[in-house]
Amino acid sequence: METAREESARGSDDDAAQEDTTSVADVSVEVATVDATLNKLCRRYNGRRRRAKKIKKKNPILDLQNLAILITVVVFVIVVIMWSLLWVFIFRRESNSGVYFAGMFRVANVEFIPEYRHADSSEFVSMANRIQHVITSVYRTSSVSRLYKQTVISDLSNNNQGGVLVHFWMIFVVPHLKTPSVCEDCVSAILKDSVHMSLQNRSSVGFLQGLPVDIDSILVNVALRSDYSSTAVGSQCVDKLYAGVPDVSIPLNVFSSWGGLSCYIKLTSAPGSVIRLTVKSFRIDPSDCVYDALTVYDSLLPMRGMILYRVCESVSAPISLVSTSNVMLLSFRLTQGNKIFRGHFQALMEEQCMNTIALPAGPGDAGVITSPFFPSLLPRQCSCTWMFQMPSGALGVALRFQNYMLKLKDLQNCEHGWWKINEIIYCGNYIDYSTVFRIPAQNPEVVFRCSSRSADQSFNATYSSYNTSQPCPEGHFLCSTGLCVEKFRRCDGLDDCQDESDEMFCSKPPKICGGLSPLHPLYICNGETDCSSGKDEINCTQETSCSGVSYQCGNGACILKKNAKCDGLHDCYDRSDEKDCACGNPTASKRVSDSAATQQRIVGGINAMEGEWPWQVSMHFSGQMYCGASVLSDEWLLSAAHCFSKERLADPRMWMAHLGMLNQGSAKHVAEIRRFVVHEYYNARNFDYDIALVQLKKAWPSSLEKYIQPICLPAPSQTFTEGHRCWVTGWGYRSEQDKILPTVLQKAEVSIISQSECKRSYGAVSPRMLCAGVPSGEQDACRGDSGGPLSCQAHSGGRWFLTGVVSWGSGCGRPNFPGVYTRVAKFVDWIQRHIQNL
Repeated sequence: METAREESARGSDDDAAQEDTTSVADVSVEVATVDATLNKLCRRYNGRRRRAKKIKKKNPILDLQNLAILITVVVFVIVVIMWSLLWVFIFRRESNSGVYFAGMFRVANVEFIPEYRHADSSEFVSMANRIQHVITSVYRTSSVSRLYKQTVISDLSNNNQGGVLVHFWMIFVVPHLKTPSVCEDCVSAILKDSVHMSLQNRSSVGFLQGLPVDIDSILVNVALRSDYSSTAVGSQCVDKLYAGVPDVSIPLNVFSSWGGLSCYIKLTSAPGSVIRLTVKSFRIDPSDCVYDALTVYDSLLPMRGMILYRVCESVSAPISLVSTSNVMLLSFRLTQGNKIFRGHFQALMEEQCMNTIALPAGPGDAGVITSPFFPSLLPRQCSCTWMFQMPSGALGVALRFQNYMLKLKDLQNCEHGWWKINEIIYCGNYIDYSTVFRIPAQNPEVVFRCSSRSADQSFNATYSSYNTSQPCPEGHFLCSTGLCVEKFRRCDGLDDCQDESDEMFCSKPPKICGGLSPLHPLYICNGETDCSSGKDEINCTQETSCSGVSYQCGNGACILKKNAKCDGLHDCYDRSDEKDCACGNPTASKRVSDSAATQQRIVGGINAMEGEWPWQVSMHFSGQMYCGASVLSDEWLLSAAHCFSKERLADPRMWMAHLGMLNQGSAKHVAEIRRFVVHEYYNARNFDYDIALVQLKKAWPSSLEKYIQPICLPAPSQTFTEGHRCWVTGWGYRSEQDKILPTVLQKAEVSIISQSECKRSYGAVSPRMLCAGVPSGEQDACRGDSGGPLSCQAHSGGRWFLTGVVSWGSGCGRPNFPGVYTRVAKFVDWIQRHIQNL
C-alpha cells in the first residue's frame, strides 16, 4: 500500500510541472514590465503549487471514498445475485409447496337434481361455484388466509340422508416451515367451527355463510398431489358409472392397458340404496399395496378416513363388499405387466335388519342369524336387532359362532363389532374356532353395530334354546368357549374346548406302565422313554384316529408318533414324514472359549458361533435393528405380527433383512422386502395370533447355504414336555435397563413351561402361546429379540424346529415371569397355505 501511495504522489507533481510550462509560454504575449511580469508569474506559480498541495492532501481521502463506494456496489451486486438465487431455488420452491386436502360434507335442505352428476352441466357449475365461494370466504377470513389458495368442487352426489353430498379439494401454498399451521385437524376445525356457531335446537345442521351444512358429515383428510391431479376434471383415467336400477349387475373390467397409472372409477347409485362391489378375480403382483393395489373408498375422493377395503394380492375366490351410502370409489394402482381385474357392482336397497325370532322348546339348532348383507364383508356402518322369544322362562338362547367370540367390553373401543345384550355391552373378536354365547333370559334383545374402521369379515351364528339351570347335558363339561365336551375328555392332553380350558390346572397324569389300564396319551410315542420297559415307545407307527396329538401323513392317515417329522426315520407308509427335511441342520464353526462367551451377556445369554443359528435374521427398519425373524425358505421368513402391524412400520420399503450374520454389520446377504403377511386375526391388545410372514424380493443365493439355512417347521402335533430345553437367540437388549445393543448374536437356553404354570404367571394366555424360561428369570429374551426364533430339538443331535416366535412378556428376565412365544405348531397350516399359494 505504501508503494501505491508513493506512485500516486509522483504522478501529481508531473501534472503540476506541465501546467507551469504552459503558463510561461503564455506570458510572452503580454505587454508589461519585467518586474510586473515576474511578480505575476511568481503569484501564479505559488498559487498553482498551493492548489497542487491541497490536491495531494485530498487524494487519499478521495481514494478511500471511491474504494468504499466500489465495495458497496460490489456487495450490493452480490446480495442481489444471492437473493435472486435464493428466490429461484429456495423461496420460490418453498412458496410453491402445495398442501392438498380432500374433504366432504352434506348440504342439507337442498334438493339433488340429476344434472348434478355431470360436472359440465350448468346446474353443477352454478352449485359448485356457490359452494366454492362459501368455502373460500371461510378460509380467507381464517388464521390460514395467507396460505389458502383455492377450493375445487370435484363431485356432487345424492345422499341417503337427503340433500347434496359435496366432495371437494382444498389447496394451500405453504412454505415447509409453516406446514404445521395447515395440519389436517386445523383445517377441519376451521370448517366445523364456522358451522358450530350457528347450530340451534340440538340439530347437527348449521349454516356456513348461509349454506346449511351437517356438521357431523364434515371430514377433511390430507391427500397427495398425485391423487388430486389424477382425479381432476378432464383426467383420462377417471370413469364414472351409475346404477339406477336395484339388483342389476353392471360389469367392471380393467386390463393391463391401464398399467403404470393410477386410475379411478367413481360409482354412484339411486338414493336410498347402497353399492355392492364384487371382485371376481384380480391378477396383480403382491407387494403390500406399495406398487399394485385396489383401494375401495366409501366416498368419491381418495380419503384416508374413508377406506373401505384394500386388495394387495391376487384374488381367486370372489369377494364382495358393501358401501355405507350410495357412493364408492375404486382406485387402481397398476404397474406394467399382465394385470387384470374382473368384477361387477349393483345397487342394493338398504336393509332394515330387525327381526323377531320365536324359538321352539325342543333341543337342536333352530335357525341362523347373519351379519348384514351376508356373505358380503361388513360395511363400516351397519345395525341389526334380533328379538328372541322363548316358550318358557327356564330356557335361554345359545348362539354358536363359527369364527367369532363375544367378550365384555373394557375401557377400549370395540374394533370388530359392538353388541348390546340385555343392556350389557360386549365386543366381538375374530378367531379360528367355534364358540357358544349363552343368554340366560326368556326374551332377550340382541343389538349389533358395525364398529370397524374398514370392511370387516362377515359372521353367522346358529341359535337354539338351552336349559339355563343346566347349560350342558349330563356327563359333559362346560368350556370357557361355551362348548360342551364329554367329561372323560377332561385332562386327556387334547384341546377339546379349543381354548385349553379342559386341560388347564390338571394334575400330571400318573405313569401306569403295568397292569391293564392304558397309559395316558401324553406319554405314548412322545419321543421320551417314560416306562422302563419302553412300552410307551412301541408300535408308534401304528395307525390311529386323527387328533391333535397324532401325526398326519401325506396320504391322510394318522400315526401315534407325535414328533415323526424329519426325525430320520420313515414312520409313514408313504414316507411323507421325511420329505422337505433340508432344514434345521447347522454346521457351526469353531466354538468360542467360555471366558469369551461370558463377556457379553443378554439376560443370561452368551455369544453365538459363526453358522450356529443359520436361520437367524436381523430385521432393520430405516437402517436400525428392530426385530428378528427366522428363515423358512430361500424366499420366506417368519416373524412376529407386532413388528409390522403399526402404520408407520407396514411399508416394506423401509425394511431390510440381514441374513447369515453373527456380528451386526457383517451380514452375508442383505435382502429387500417384497411384502408382509400379518395374520388376519392378530390382536394388538393381547398379542394373540402374533405371527407374520415376510417375503423377500429376491431369494438368497444357494452358495451361502453354509451361513444361511431354513429352520424346520414343526408338525401340528409336535409336543415337548415340561422342562424340555430350547434356545432363544437374537441381538436384543441384555436387560430391561440396558440401552446398548450387543453386536454379537446372543443365545440363551430356556426350558418349556407348562401351560398351566404359564397361565398362573400371566392369566390371559391363549392356546396359540407358550412360555419358556427359567424360574429365576436369568435367561430370557428382551426388547429387540421380537420375531426371533425359539429353536428346539426333538432329541439330541436331531434337527432344529421353530417351536416359538418371540412375542411378549412382563419385562425381561424377571423371576416367575417367563417369556411368551407364539406357538408355531398352531400356525403350520396357515403358513403353508400362504407360501404355497403365492
